[in-house]
Amino acid sequence: MQSPSITILVPCYNEGKTIRKCAEHWLDQTHPADEIIVVDDCSTDNTREVLQEFSDRIKVIALPKNTGNKSFVQEEGLRHVVTDVFIATDADTIMDRHFVKRVYDAFQDEKVMAFAGYIQSLKCNWLTACREIDYLIGQDLHKVAQNNIRFLFVIPGCAGAFRTATFKEHITFDHDTLTEDLDFTYKTNKGGHEIVYDRRAIVYTQDPRDLKSYINQMRRWYSGGWQNLIKHIDAAKRPMAALELSLIYIEGMFFSVLLFVLPIINIRAAAIVLIPYAGLVLLLGSYAALRRRRPDLLLYAPAYVILSYLHAYILLEQFVKEIIFRKRNLTWFHPERREIV
Repeated sequence: MQSPSITILVPCYNEGKTIRKCAEHWLDQTHPADEIIVVDDCSTDNTREVLQEFSDRIKVIALPKNTGNKSFVQEEGLRHVVTDVFIATDADTIMDRHFVKRVYDAFQDEKVMAFAGYIQSLKCNWLTACREIDYLIGQDLHKVAQNNIRFLFVIPGCAGAFRTATFKEHITFDHDTLTEDLDFTYKTNKGGHEIVYDRRAIVYTQDPRDLKSYINQMRRWYSGGWQNLIKHIDAAKRPMAALELSLIYIEGMFFSVLLFVLPIINIRAAAIVLIPYAGLVLLLGSYAALRRRRPDLLLYAPAYVILSYLHAYILLEQFVKEIIFRKRNLTWFHPERREIV
């Protein structure tokens, strides 16, 4: 094995529509992974049959019973990882051919403990287009700023990598939040471990294409965000971390309330806020269209403005449930997959 040696670790459940294409990309890397481990959470579709096609190159671990939770599946898989580094990704996520090479290069520096890649949304419809605009805003603007103040907010669950020994000793799995990737990142930041953010390390993920699935996913993300904020509130002891968290949560709450309350109080004041916001979104949509070479992103930018109301509602809804009423939600939602072409 070359140093650092690398494992691709993939949890899966009923991924028959996507896992063949994903597996082909895990195997077609410019720097091959030393091992690929897929942990099957008792799939009831043809996932196992598809994986059998790669049995000589991919190690499959079948759990004895369904856990229904990604973090339990990952934890079981991690017990079998013996390489220096493991990449965490999903079975509906296409990995760019150079992704493992980017990880390998980053971990040449022994001080690096974790790695965050870059997510793009597989094209489907207006919802996935809006998600792509959201990814671009979050990664090209927010994450670049976070990286500069050395407080990266989240290592993506489908595009992250960790030094195995350090992870097993200091990070581990707690299974007490809905967003384990955010939990890992908080722990990594609090431990003072170095995280590398590489926008050239790209994965293409499958986002929900119908509103019901989209809402369920956003509820999980926002719920997990509040859960992790409570759990890791001590992270705000660092001035830059406190600044970042206040911008995400306090400003986020203020803007969400403003979207709903201002039109009731004063229509003219609402227009003064919303018209510039819509203009900013159109500007970002233009940037996204040019950056991705996708004119449809500009076309769907107005829909992103409308979707902002949905995001605001869900943020406030989960705040009330998780913070005020402490109705802790740990139910994992598994969206319906579609064929990857």
